[in-house]
Amino acid sequence: MEIEKTMKTDDVIRYQKAKVKAREIRDFYINLSLFCLFIPLIVGINLYFVPKFQWFWFSIIGWGVGVFFHAANTFEIFSFFKSTWEERKIAQFIKEEIEQEQNKNNAN
Repeated sequence: MEIEKTMKTDDVIRYQKAKVKAREIRDFYINLSLFCLFIPLIVGINLYFVPKFQWFWFSIIGWGVGVFFHAANTFEIFSFFKSTWEERKIAQFIKEEIEQEQNKNNAN
C-alpha cells in the first residue's frame, strides 16, 4: 500500500494492527445487521407457516450467542479475548522456543 511505504517500521505495525481492528469491528457490525435483518424474517416465516411450534427461538438463541461472542472478541469484553492476552501468549511461546534452542546448544 502507498501509505505503508512512507511510514516507519513501528508506524507500519501500528497501522496494520489498526487496520485489522477496524476490519474486525466492520465484520461484527455486518453480523449484527444480518441478525437484525433476518431474525424478524425467520419469526414471520415461522408464525405464518407453523404458528403452533415456535422454532424461531432456536435461531434467536443460537445466532444471538454467536453475536454475543463476536462482540466479546471484537470489543475485548472479557480478559480472555483481549489482544494483550494474545500478545503475552506469543511472547511466552517465543521465550520458550528460545530457551529450548539454548538448552539444545548447551547440550551439544
